[in-house]
Amino acid sequence: MDRPARRATLTIALCFIVALIEGFDLQSAGTAAAGLRQTFALDPRMMGWVFSAGIIGLLPGAFFGGWIADRIGRKKILIAAVLLFGVFSLSTAYVEHFSSLLLVRFMTGLGLGAALPNLIALCAEAVGEQRRGTAISVMYAGVPLGGALAAVVAMLFGEHWQMTFFIGGLAPLLVVPLMLLWLPESSAFRQAQGDGASSRSSTVQALFGEGRGRTTLALWLSYFFTLTVMYMLLNWLPSLLLEQGFSKPQAGLVQMLFNIGGALGSLLGGLLLDRCNGVKVVLFVYAGLLSALAGVGLSVGIVPMAIAGFAAGLFVMAAQLVLYALAPPSYPTAVRATGVGAAVAIGRLGSVAGPLAAGQILAAGGGTTAVLLATSPGLVVATLAVLSVIRYSAGPGLGAAKSVV
Repeated sequence: MDRPARRATLTIALCFIVALIEGFDLQSAGTAAAGLRQTFALDPRMMGWVFSAGIIGLLPGAFFGGWIADRIGRKKILIAAVLLFGVFSLSTAYVEHFSSLLLVRFMTGLGLGAALPNLIALCAEAVGEQRRGTAISVMYAGVPLGGALAAVVAMLFGEHWQMTFFIGGLAPLLVVPLMLLWLPESSAFRQAQGDGASSRSSTVQALFGEGRGRTTLALWLSYFFTLTVMYMLLNWLPSLLLEQGFSKPQAGLVQMLFNIGGALGSLLGGLLLDRCNGVKVVLFVYAGLLSALAGVGLSVGIVPMAIAGFAAGLFVMAAQLVLYALAPPSYPTAVRATGVGAAVAIGRLGSVAGPLAAGQILAAGGGTTAVLLATSPGLVVATLAVLSVIRYSAGPGLGAAKSVV
């Protein structure tokens, strides 16, 4: 194996490990919710704030993590982000007051948010254009696997919820020395630094300059509406199934299949983009997602519902990976992490909006069908937006994409 191939393999492997830990920590508060609720005597409203604190932290973390990385380096910011969410995840096990709990969850979210755009940028810049989608898919497959590990830990240590945060905090702190020793800085970033291309562009120029305004807005639309649906399903799928008359074990089965489908979809999205026509991939993935949502809304038996739940997880995660693969080549190296970070931050707004909108629709008396119907126009907008990104930024397919260097 030649040196560039070794560097690429090492980068993707270490980023996969970080993504695995990130997925664990993203799900940790949810899997430890019962223990947190009992220990801190939280009512549902307070519990909602605990979840929201982490999500709110993701937004500035994603934007500023990318923005600063374009100035001082992807590796430095990724390591700082991993340290940040490691320390504050570990702190979650020790806090004694509700206000302190909110603070440590916000700071954990800040670190988690800053990590993702740099994971995407490092993997995208470690390989050639023909393998960019595959590299990002392999890395991001760690996130749903990490979420599954968090669920396993919660099952094994049900009476000791702190163990989830011990593991979620110690694991990133242990991986930091490996990153310091073996994670190579992006060669594309170093070249851009050497050319003097970094740090002179304003944020507005980075996102909207040189004709990138249309692509940036299209990416933001597609990220927002796709993650709206994804997080609506992650948060509300079990409740929607119970509302349709399914039992708790049946709802749990569908939720498990949804996550398994998501893990497969995280690999599928990037692989398809690297091997097939981008327009056809986008149409296939978003049509599949709309069909799966219709299946969730209309299925009456557990077998068709299980199939629909699996398909929903597969296609929604595949759609997300399509977006993660399309963002990096849309920006020059010198502002790439800023562009990706801004898109991820807008997506996080969708992750807040989806669960809130579903809750409002259900509170107003709408059922599962009303919730799913409300998502359909947004997905159509997302599809059109992604297609415009491919047309104006990435050519006829990602395999033919010309990254702006």
